[in-house]
Amino acid sequence: MTSIRASIAGAVALGLLSLGTASADPAPAAGTGAPLQPSETKTFGDWTVRCYPIASPSPCDMYELLANKQNNQRVMSLSIAYMPAGDKHVIQIAVPLGILIPKGLVIESDTFTSQSLHYRRCDRGGCYVEMLFDNGAVSALASATGPAKIKIVADSGKVFDIPFSLNGFSDAHGAMVDLARKKTAGKPAEAPATAPAAAPAPAAATPAPATP
Repeated sequence: MTSIRASIAGAVALGLLSLGTASADPAPAAGTGAPLQPSETKTFGDWTVRCYPIASPSPCDMYELLANKQNNQRVMSLSIAYMPAGDKHVIQIAVPLGILIPKGLVIESDTFTSQSLHYRRCDRGGCYVEMLFDNGAVSALASATGPAKIKIVADSGKVFDIPFSLNGFSDAHGAMVDLARKKTAGKPAEAPATAPAAAPAPAAATPAPATP
């Protein structure tokens, strides 16, 4: 229990010292342990657009992974997918374990501050916000002039800011929308998903040594 509670403080405290945008990992194939490889990827700044060879109402997403450069441990990942049927977006944000669940998290930029977004589930890889994401929020993030951040609350009550890049966000979003529309054009409408596919869970987090 102690190691779980320490994981967020360790991951974030050490991770923010050497935070880097890592290349996107493939999502796991449903029902298998093998990762499902994207059939198409495009990079725009710090964002990667991924499309998968599966039938889905949201066949493409835009993805950013923030990892500790020293040990490649995930600090945070953010995926936004687009559903052409209904013109909707879904978002998944993954953060380390040890957070105060009822507090949720907040996305903040110079053009947008979200309400508290509630966690849907946790597993050994972290805790996840998975929900529909307002189109206006996406537009606001696309028009931001600087970096953004995810505000999370550790179970100790301490607030952590996890910065993430919006470099390439607008171009990645435009490409994702175009690709998703092309891949679903002429196909029967499917029931909309409530969240994008889960991001791959990393190896169990090892608490980092406390910083002076």
